[in-house]
Amino acid sequence: MGDMKLVVTGAGGRMGRTIVRAIQETEGLRLHGALERDGSEQLGKDAGELAGVGHLGVEISADPLPLIAHADGIIDFSTPDATVANAGYAAQARIVHVIGTTGCTGGHEDAIKAAARHATIVKSGNMSLGVNLLAVLVEEAARALSGEFDIEILEMHHRHKVDAPSGTALLLGEAAAAGRAIALEENAVRTRDGHTGARPEGAIGFATLRGGSVVGEHSAIFAGPAETLVLSHKAEDRAIFANGALRAALWARGRKPGLYSMRDVLGLSRD
Repeated sequence: MGDMKLVVTGAGGRMGRTIVRAIQETEGLRLHGALERDGSEQLGKDAGELAGVGHLGVEISADPLPLIAHADGIIDFSTPDATVANAGYAAQARIVHVIGTTGCTGGHEDAIKAAARHATIVKSGNMSLGVNLLAVLVEEAARALSGEFDIEILEMHHRHKVDAPSGTALLLGEAAAAGRAIALEENAVRTRDGHTGARPEGAIGFATLRGGSVVGEHSAIFAGPAETLVLSHKAEDRAIFANGALRAALWARGRKPGLYSMRDVLGLSRD
């Protein structure tokens, strides 16, 4: 079958450079193309040199079509609008699309689901093994503990992160909601300010912290009568997200079109 040819979006950014390095270290994968937004200072530069792995002969481009047309997959940590466009390209080419982009709205999600009729899409708010195992534990804890235990999701990221709550926090919130058999959208409390009154019964609260260079810290807090359970994860290197995304790409290659999650990739799905 040969090496899987991958296109990396945002190849000039911190996450993109990390993914390029990880591709070079992963057997069975090859960097086929590198993308950046129009106007980026990185356009025309060699993706390997930017990533610190030497000259690869892959120049960063703003034109996805010629790259994706001859690729086997896309690794996409970009913006919601760009991700939807890339999902459409992946559907046209009938290839793998691994999505680590966060901040998607309902409209973005609907477009991605539509693209998954023809593309093999793996989408997750977090690509790391540890976080996805944490989500399973959160779901089980929410299912096992009674409604007397209040659920709060706490997250902290670096100062440059633009969406809140983080995709990982929402992933954990969805897991908690699934464990309680409730809809997260109807029970989430994302802000508290002023005289809020008593905590609503069954609410799943979110608290967001931003600062410094924190890669990612997440905790699910179950606060009950006279005891508190905290399940947490700390990311220390972006490489864990890159390695998870590449594992997802290799898993998805050759599978039928559809929308999958990291739980599917890691064999943690309850289905």
